[in-house]
Amino acid sequence: MFSQPFFIPSALIALLSLPLIFGWIPRQVFYGARTPKTLCNDDIWYPANRFAGIALLASSCIYFAVAWTLPDATTVTNIGFVIWFIHLGAFVIPLIVSLLLIRSFIQTL
Repeated sequence: MFSQPFFIPSALIALLSLPLIFGWIPRQVFYGARTPKTLCNDDIWYPANRFAGIALLASSCIYFAVAWTLPDATTVTNIGFVIWFIHLGAFVIPLIVSLLLIRSFIQTL
């Protein structure tokens, strides 16, 4: 699983989402769900970042599930190319969906 093409970025996203989930990151401009709305109020910052962390962790877990079930995509054959695109979709699509959900959630706060 460690040799899968998007394992390292997915693992970094999962690791960086944990401080957001647990509320360890105070309101600041470098790390977290930073919008004008979240930066002005702690009552919005922590719930927004908790939701963002959970959504990003879920997207990483989706990729980990695909990486666990599909074979190694490092071969340069036609089937290896198809598997690489499946890995790309399993990494990018959940990530985009989670970012859209985060944006939607912050707008409701």
